[in-house]
Amino acid sequence: MLSSLPMTLARRTRQQSTVEPSVTAREGDVFEQTLRPKTIAEYVGQSDIKGHLLVHMAAARTRSEPLGHTILHGPPGLGKTTLAHIMAHEMGSQLKVTSGPAIEKPGDLASMLTNLQERDVLFIDEIHRLRPVIEEVLYSAMEDYCLDLVIGKGPSARSMRLSLKPFTLVGATTKIGSMSAPLRDRFIHNFKLSFYTPAEMEQIVLRSSRILGVPLEDGAADLIGVSSRATPRIGNRLVRAIRDFAQVGGEARISLDRVRTTLEALGIDDRGLDRTDRLILQSIIQKFGGGPVGLSTLAAATAEEEETLEDVYEPYLLQQGYLQRTPKGRIVTPHAYSLLGLAVPESVQKGLFV
Repeated sequence: MLSSLPMTLARRTRQQSTVEPSVTAREGDVFEQTLRPKTIAEYVGQSDIKGHLLVHMAAARTRSEPLGHTILHGPPGLGKTTLAHIMAHEMGSQLKVTSGPAIEKPGDLASMLTNLQERDVLFIDEIHRLRPVIEEVLYSAMEDYCLDLVIGKGPSARSMRLSLKPFTLVGATTKIGSMSAPLRDRFIHNFKLSFYTPAEMEQIVLRSSRILGVPLEDGAADLIGVSSRATPRIGNRLVRAIRDFAQVGGEARISLDRVRTTLEALGIDDRGLDRTDRLILQSIIQKFGGGPVGLSTLAAATAEEEETLEDVYEPYLLQQGYLQRTPKGRIVTPHAYSLLGLAVPESVQKGLFV
């Protein structure tokens, strides 16, 4: 059995060597190119955050120190992970990436921290999902650059302190209120990412189309931008989808008509609302008389999970003024009736729906 092991490993090595060239070839394919900006100059939007980061990074480089620990929070898709990559790049440091749910034991975190080099950046996505026992390991690491570990159990247990090289912790979260106060207060810089303006979204769409080699005709980038829910991740996804439709149709350039037909096929209107958004508004109007209706009832009526409604769909509907949250439940506004082409009831016009 043991004598056959070297031959087996040799066969596996030959098989891997025949596969690797095709993998390398795919990595160079345009479809695998990342749309993520590499430098802060390429990053569109969030001008206040960029201004602060430029100052803090310049000061840290002057003192030959790591950048202060930074927390980035805001809705998904606005560029928190991208900013973390840019911060590491601008500081000339390496970036180590993980997520809160992936760190199951204190030893997992200790292994990451001890392998960091001086001024490296450790990025923890969804940091609010860290377990309390993991957070306690972070406290001394963030403040004193050391690890306090307990070795053994019972009477023979002893504590040991390991020194760490100075590093930067960058945390990202969509729910900063779910973070414990002791952990949140240990971050030196706290930045909240906001939604993007139509002009910024148009710039992002144009940049993505250039990277993907897809020319856009006049007005196409603007329509894609306003249909992207003020979120770069959605805008980039729409650019890729429209590119596919245009390519299958044999079109070298993406016209305004192509954008309109593709968005219509995807069920997205020029306000960025999709089929589920309209289903939510229609359900409240047609099944519950415009509201108020509780979240659990609305979830059952639309066949969606409560967390999905609350975290994915409601924020944009609230931001655009189609939906309101009241102590009694969710209600639609007159704008929702107008959006769906329905007459606004007199009670809603007078504000009696509240």
